[in-house]
Amino acid sequence: MTRKKDPRTARLPVPAGELPPFTPVPRQYVRHDGWTPERQIAFIEALADTGSVEAACKAVDMSQAGAYNLRRQPGAESFRKAWQAALGLDVALVEDVVMDRAHNSFEEPLYSYGRLIGTRRRYNDRLLMFILRNRTPERFADGKRVSGMGGLNAVGQMELERVKKQWRAEWEAEQRKVSPAEIRASIDRKIEEIRLRLEREHAAKWAMLSAETRAAWDAFSALRDRDLDTIKAHPDLRRNLTRGPFSTTPEPLPLPPPRYHKPKPEPRAPRTEWTVMDDDFGKA
Repeated sequence: MTRKKDPRTARLPVPAGELPPFTPVPRQYVRHDGWTPERQIAFIEALADTGSVEAACKAVDMSQAGAYNLRRQPGAESFRKAWQAALGLDVALVEDVVMDRAHNSFEEPLYSYGRLIGTRRRYNDRLLMFILRNRTPERFADGKRVSGMGGLNAVGQMELERVKKQWRAEWEAEQRKVSPAEIRASIDRKIEEIRLRLEREHAAKWAMLSAETRAAWDAFSALRDRDLDTIKAHPDLRRNLTRGPFSTTPEPLPLPPPRYHKPKPEPRAPRTEWTVMDDDFGKA
């Protein structure tokens, strides 16, 4: 069956010399409606023009499944390289279109109640800044001159994120190799640093006190230590001190005797006397 030519196969011609020559995929059976060498070349040219596999397949009147199947066949190495080169040409075409829109603006239709009333020129400033940041990152980033990592383009930012993840993985791997003894030694070093710092602060405060204040503090410390030693040596004295006038702990209440029952209230005698006020209240 002869394939009919698709009327939507009209496309722009590819300038000569842009597509590298390639060797068509060898086929076991040559069919006039199959992937002939001529059709393979036309497919690559259409792919360079449109950047779409679907549109390129329609241009040569073939299916997408057949194109991907042809790409996986033995001996298709040159065909795959030409495929990638064609997609690269389409990216360059898209870049030209984007640059043209950012530089020369584009025409936007204006509608009122569903009716076209005119057009206006629109300039895409965000698109223009995107191009400047990627073309000249050392000069433009966030709209001003910067230096350092802030001027990286999109590719540089992706590479920076990849390196950060790699460094993070290496750091976590090193942390997992630390032994419990090393962790304990690190904690001891930090505690010792805190103790030395507190001693220095205490010494600085002690140097600021007068001789009279120091003598009073030494006398207070000696009396305090004497009293504490006496309390430790006599448990009964320590128990009495906890119940003294300066104790903050309340004395516990005595427990009731065993088998204790709360007495029942005595019955009240019936009322025999009444007053005038009681009578008026009853009538009311």
